[in-house]
Amino acid sequence: MNYADIKQYDVANGPGVRVSLFVSGCTHHCKGCFNSVTWDFNYGNPFTQLEIDNIIKYMAPAYVSGITILGGEPFEHVNQQGLLPLLRKIRKVYPNKSIWCFTGYTFDEDICNRMMNEWEETKELISYIDVLVDGKFIEELKNLSLRFRGSSNQRIIMVQESLEKGEIILWEGMNNVKN
Repeated sequence: MNYADIKQYDVANGPGVRVSLFVSGCTHHCKGCFNSVTWDFNYGNPFTQLEIDNIIKYMAPAYVSGITILGGEPFEHVNQQGLLPLLRKIRKVYPNKSIWCFTGYTFDEDICNRMMNEWEETKELISYIDVLVDGKFIEELKNLSLRFRGSSNQRIIMVQESLEKGEIILWEGMNNVKN
């Protein structure tokens, strides 16, 4: 897996101060994508143990709420494989810090009903994620007043609660607008 960028301090992609990892590779190619350079799976640099160690170090301060994984597309199969060592380590070292993930895939149809049956990595990967922002960016539904979303079709899903209840549970702050 390659990555495009690691932001040590990010306040735009989830609540609080977060570390953000932008993975490379995406097959969605959404019209109007804010990060189309990351569509290329070879863009950026290889994601190695050094990057994992740096992210763990960046997450150490108490004021860091967690990590956000974006792209590119984290749920491309090769990216799932590359992300697992990182998320395993984060859960071990920082069990109380949140893991947010943005994906163009839908949680219920694509991830739960297809990927979890096709790839063994998906079930483990989703077990580490607290909040998933799902759905492709649709330029015609773009809405700058939405919090942590680019278009109104995208949902902010509480992953573990949704898996437990067998239905989509939305993040309570989903309908908040930017101040």
